Amino acid sequence: QVQLVESGGGLVQAGGSLTLSCVSSGDISRIDVMGWYRQAPGKQRELVATIVSGDITNYADSVQGRFTISRDMAQNTAYLQMNSLKPEDTAVYYCNLHRTWPEFDYWGQGTQVTVSS
Repeated sequence: QVQLVESGGGLVQAGGSLTLSCVSSGDISRIDVMGWYRQAPGKQRELVATIVSGDITNYADSVQGRFTISRDMAQNTAYLQMNSLKPEDTAVYYCNLHRTWPEFDYWGQGTQVTVSS
């Protein structure tokens, strides 16, 4: 059974930076995509960034150029470096591991990021 534990959230002023971490345990050998999602109050959960084999990354337009996703496979850890934070980045951030076949998603418990203006 795969378990994910996120950390690194908190309160930061606009323009500041935070780094989120997601440590996974269990068998992740069949995981195809690692990603970060976020959900702001009253809004749907949205994709922030993904990383796949070959360290190919993909970002939401709203965070392109400000956020960087990376991973350390030896440590089973994914990271999300967030720079130039804006109040609209305030949300609960979730780590996600996606397996293509059979399709399944693993989710962390979420970590709160609050950006004050």
